[in-house]
Parts: sequence; C-alpha cells; structure tokens
Amino acid sequence: MTSEEIVQAALDHRETGKIPVDFGSTSVTGIHVRAVENLRNYYGLEKKPVKVIEPFQMLGEIDEELSEILGTDVIGLSSRRNMFGIPQDEGWKEFRTFWGQVVLLPEKFNISFDDDGSLLIYPEGDTSVPPCAKMPRAGYFFDAIPRQGPIDDNNLNVEDNLEEFGFLSENDINWWKIQFDLARKSSKAVVANFGGTAIGDIALVPGLNLKYPRGIRDVTEWYISTVARQGYLHEVFERQTEIALQNLAKLNEIGGDAVDVVFLCGTDFGTQTSTFCSGEVFDTLYAPYYKKMNDWIHSNTGWKIFKHSCGAVESFIRKFIDCGFDILNPVQINAAGMNPVHLKKKYGEHIVFWGGGVDTQKVLAFGTPDDVRKQVTENCKIFGKGGGFVFNTVHNIQANVPVENIVAMIESLKKLNM
Repeated sequence: MTSEEIVQAALDHRETGKIPVDFGSTSVTGIHVRAVENLRNYYGLEKKPVKVIEPFQMLGEIDEELSEILGTDVIGLSSRRNMFGIPQDEGWKEFRTFWGQVVLLPEKFNISFDDDGSLLIYPEGDTSVPPCAKMPRAGYFFDAIPRQGPIDDNNLNVEDNLEEFGFLSENDINWWKIQFDLARKSSKAVVANFGGTAIGDIALVPGLNLKYPRGIRDVTEWYISTVARQGYLHEVFERQTEIALQNLAKLNEIGGDAVDVVFLCGTDFGTQTSTFCSGEVFDTLYAPYYKKMNDWIHSNTGWKIFKHSCGAVESFIRKFIDCGFDILNPVQINAAGMNPVHLKKKYGEHIVFWGGGVDTQKVLAFGTPDDVRKQVTENCKIFGKGGGFVFNTVHNIQANVPVENIVAMIESLKKLNM
C-alpha cells in the first residue's frame, strides 16, 4: 500500500496493520527548526541550513531524505504568504538565530532589534511600519505584539476584522496550481491549509500579516467579545464564511482531486483543565459557520476535514462531530478528561484522532527514552485499533526536546509498523 492508501484507510476507520505517521504537514504537527537540525545531525544527513517553513513558531522543513527516515505518510500544502504576510516564493536567505543555528528564511524576512535585544519582525517585511511580533533573546519562537487601537463599540466596522479574509488573487491561484501539481506527483496523503476558514482562531486575531490592523485585535478583547460582542462576531463569521466558500469552490475546481484532507480551523477551545467557553456559546456562535463550510466540503469534495483544538475538549468532541469535522488534533492526552482509552471507546467510530501519540509537555520533553517508547507503544495500540488514527505528537516538537527521545519515538513507530 502507498502512504496515501494507508492514510485513507485510517480516515475510513479501517485497520491495515500500519499506523500512518505525520511530521510536518501542518503548523500544528511540526518540528522546531532546531530539533530538525538535531535529527539531521543524528542520522548523518547533509549539513545544510534548515528552511523555516512557519516562522511564527519557527518550524523546520522535513525534506524528503529526513521524511524517509521518519517514516512520514503525509505532506502539507500551505498558502503563498506565511503568518507574517511574507511571500515564500521570492527566494530564501541565511539567518543566524539567537541559539547559533543558521537557518533559511524568506528573502523579505526583514528584522530589527528592540532595546532589550529582542528580535522584531514586520508585517510583509515592511520595516517602515510598527513591528508585529518579537522573539526574546532567550526565546525560540515569536510572540505577537499587541497593536490594538481604541475600540468604539458604537461604531464597530465588520470590514476591519475581515481585511485578511479576502478572495483569492491571480497570484494565489497560480501558486495553488503549482502546489496541486507537486502534490499529484507524490504517493503520500496531502493536507492542504488554504487559509481563510479559521473562525475565531486566536493566533490570527492580532493580524500579524497586516501593516495597520483594525477592529478587535487584542487577545483579551477578543475573548471578551465572545460574550459581550456576539452580534458583531456573528457578522464577521457570516461574511468570512461567505468568502471562504467561494474560495473553496475555486480551489476545488482547479485542484481538488489532489487533496485528501483540508485543515479548516485551528481555533482552540480548551485549557489544561476546562473549555474556554460554554457549550451553549459554541453551539450558537461557532457551530453554524463550521457546519456551513463542512457541509459544503462534504457535498462537493472528497476531502476529510481537520479540526485543531488543544486542551480539555472532551465535552466538545460530540459537537465537533455534529458540525461535520472528521479529524481531531492534537488530542491533548494529558488534559482533563482526555484519557486515550475513554476517547477511543466513546468517539473512535466517529472521528479520527490525529495526534495524541506521545505527551510533549512532559514525557517527550522530560522523560527518558524508555518512557517515550512505553507511551508511544501504549497509545498506538489504543488509538490504532480499528483504524481512525494518524500518529503525531501532542502539538509541535519543541526546540530543546532531547534528540534521543525523538529517536526513541521514531524507533518505536518503526517497530510497531514492521
């Protein structure tokens, strides 16, 4: 069986004797650029700067030779511009990080330094406007810089929170045609993150790609708005959904057959111990728009739909299913109520668990290689029974995870898949 066939079987809840594996297909299933270099060095691969494919979190490219070693069955497609609005099709340049690693960043990735030595990055690489994010000298990724202007509740304008959700341009369409052509040449399953479908994703609220973000752009204010400004958010989500459906139709027309899974939304609904909002708020504020997009996708394409939400979301999983989501990621197994046995027994016939293979907060980061092997083996046996499981860690692998632990995880997967 090809990788694509193995993944498709898992998505159809069929067991094939092999657990499909994903490392790097999305911005929530990736590996920090430092950890990527550590893996390349461990396996004796060519020493070269690793390309940063998602600079906000500093995720590294898993190229073909490393992908072969890791045993990945999935590749990802993403938009022409990254989180900072910087194009990824206009060349790359070397950059030395605070931790001494030389990496490749997009040519227009222009930076400066704050008074405290932090690294500042600018929307679209335009240094004539205020910076949108900063990386502390002791940090390994960027944090958004709040750029919230005064909020006049009597004159809120929906267009202000729709600036980044526009219709596909001719350049965008040409980019996606190239991506679809590359995907068709692969024997692996394809996950596409088209963008523009993320209802309320808090990572996108600050408008890191916008030079002068308007509307509600402060994280705290946004969460307040989910209670105090629901009418305004309904207007934003309704318009966003209309734009998204037209873009999805165009993308399906020009290359839908090349895609297996669409990453629809990364909005987090869970904390370590509970949910961010009540079930009633989810049902009234979010679900109608998710369902509208998901129903269109299921009616017009063969794509499976990927929903990312961290945290203790056990009480929302049935709601995700009812909205039409096929896949849940990252399956945060160490959050309250997220026990793998319980999740698989209660929801395993109705949703695919994409993640949950090993706990990144404790076991992978601070455990021993034996701890890693034990948890990977146990979770794969639980989640993998009857299909409906794609292996990934609980969210991205971070910079300082011991390479021996990552290798232990990989070796365990290979043993299980022999």
